[in-house]
Amino acid sequence: MKREALIRELRQLARQAGVEFVVTPNAGKGSHYLVRFGTKRTIIQSGELKPQRVKDIRKQLGID
Repeated sequence: MKREALIRELRQLARQAGVEFVVTPNAGKGSHYLVRFGTKRTIIQSGELKPQRVKDIRKQLGID
């Protein structure tokens, strides 16, 4: 899954859950994005994300 596809999915989930969703492109190192889903935060790197990494990101944000 590409980073932009994951961000679209997370934005839709946040809208459904009624929580704030913020993507800060310049807060991470290099091409990494800082993503905030409600009160939880994580960093998402650019490019293709492996399924396990997507699962880890969702877990860090409290989605799964």
